[in-house]
Amino acid sequence: MTTWTNDELTRIGTADELQMAPARGDGTLRAPVPIWVVRDGDDLYIRSYRGGDGVWWRTAHTSHEGHIRSGGVDKDVTLVEEADSTVNDRIDTAYRTKYGRYGGSYVDPMVAARSTTLKLVPR
Repeated sequence: MTTWTNDELTRIGTADELQMAPARGDGTLRAPVPIWVVRDGDDLYIRSYRGGDGVWWRTAHTSHEGHIRSGGVDKDVTLVEEADSTVNDRIDTAYRTKYGRYGGSYVDPMVAARSTTLKLVPR
């Protein structure tokens, strides 16, 4: 399994947004959408602001593949569902810490969307 370099983790983890283009069933990519990304140790995570209703998330959840662009990094990724409650607790904190300046009306839905947590694994 491929891992992120320290430079990639820093560049993506400190970027405000990530462009996510999930792969459709036929392998083509959907148009990229801007989403928030957080770092937990050597891993990067994303969630759907709209929960399971997010169109990009439904596509990503089905294919488990996509392409990201963030902080000057351009990479194909595998999307791995994260259900571990301890990891999700840390991700909640990471969202509150990184994006708290935007207020609860934006951060609270991201924290509530734990069931949509996807880990980005480089391919």
